[in-house]
Amino acid sequence: MARKQQARPSGFVLFDVIYEDGRQTSNRKVPATELGGLDGDAPARTIIEAQDQTIAEMSGKPRSPIKSLARSRKAKAKAKAS
Repeated sequence: MARKQQARPSGFVLFDVIYEDGRQTSNRKVPATELGGLDGDAPARTIIEAQDQTIAEMSGKPRSPIKSLARSRKAKAKAKAS
């Protein structure tokens, strides 16, 4: 009988980002150590904007400003086959 795999703490929180031009990116990683406390998820916006700046410099295409930011929902667990 196989053992059930335990979830490992990843150290990252995933966010879905919607830009002002209507584009959306999913599962943007933000270190979990940067979140929480009194600011909650507010530092995530700054971190993702810095990531966008790096992406824009590498690609030569500017990114639109962020319209909204939300934590990604966890994937639903697959139902056990009986």
